[in-house]
Amino acid sequence: MYKTVVAHQVRKAFAALSAGNTAAVTKGLAEDAVYEFVGDHALGGRRHGRALIETWFARVDRLMGGGRFEVRDVLVKGWPWRTRVISVVDIAAEVAGEPYRNRMLQILDIRWGRIVAIYSLEDTQLLAGALHRLAEAGVAEAAAAPIVG
Repeated sequence: MYKTVVAHQVRKAFAALSAGNTAAVTKGLAEDAVYEFVGDHALGGRRHGRALIETWFARVDRLMGGGRFEVRDVLVKGWPWRTRVISVVDIAAEVAGEPYRNRMLQILDIRWGRIVAIYSLEDTQLLAGALHRLAEAGVAEAAAAPIVG
């Protein structure tokens, strides 16, 4: 039953992201959470702490806002004191007037209902190309240094 509830919460969180509600995700973060998003671009890097992760989510919303997340699969292992969740998610957005499609693998580590670590991996070449198009269209933040720390 616990694993079913966790999988349902993960699906709800991605639905909230699709609706532009990043707070639905960030409210579940532990204060000392770590988020690593693979890639050498404006969204890449590793950030520590809820506040910095919230700053990163705000950047994602500014750059890729309006994206839709379709959860293909959610796997849950463990119990409330140590839970690991692996999600496979399709992403669709319009970036600089062109369609953007990618697939993301995300790993969450949860302790007693709080997200303590997130690791996200999507096709970094596709994402870097989309950010490059945004930068060429005049969105300077798309070429900014990653939010890390």
